[in-house]
Amino acid sequence: MANISDLIMQQVKNYAGAVEIPSNVKDTVLNGLGQSILGSLTQTATKPSGLEQIKSLLTGASSAASSPITELAGSLFTKNILSKLNLGSVLNSSLTGLIPKVLGGLSNFIKDQDGDGDVDLNDILLTLKGGKSSGILGAATSILGSFLKKK
Repeated sequence: MANISDLIMQQVKNYAGAVEIPSNVKDTVLNGLGQSILGSLTQTATKPSGLEQIKSLLTGASSAASSPITELAGSLFTKNILSKLNLGSVLNSSLTGLIPKVLGGLSNFIKDQDGDGDVDLNDILLTLKGGKSSGILGAATSILGSFLKKK
C-alpha cells in the first residue's frame, strides 16, 4: 500500500491527464499540485478541529469542492507554482480545478482497516500508513511525522 504522498501523486497524474500542460513545465506543475495538496492536509492536521475536517473530507461526508482543505491547497498551488509560471488564466483555472477531484479521489482509498464496521479516524490513519499497525498511536506518529518532513 502506498503512503499519502504516493496516493496524492497517483491521483494528480490520473486527473491531470485530461489537461494539456506544456511539457517544459509538466513535472513542476504535477509536483506542485501534489505538494500543495499534501501541504494543505499537513496544515489542516495541526489546526483545532483539523483532523475532523480531514476525516469528513476523506470519508466523503463533506464535499471536496467546498472544503477549506481544497481552498487552502488552491491558495498554496497558486502562490507557490502558478504565480511563477505565467500559464494563463484558462490553464491556471483548469489546473486549480483538479484539486477537488484529487482530494475527492483520495476517499476511494479509505476503507474500514480496523474491522470495527465503520470508517473513522483510525481507519484513515491506517490506510494512509499502509495497512495494519500497532494501533492509532503508531499510525498517527508515522503519518504526522511524514507530513512534518514534507513541509
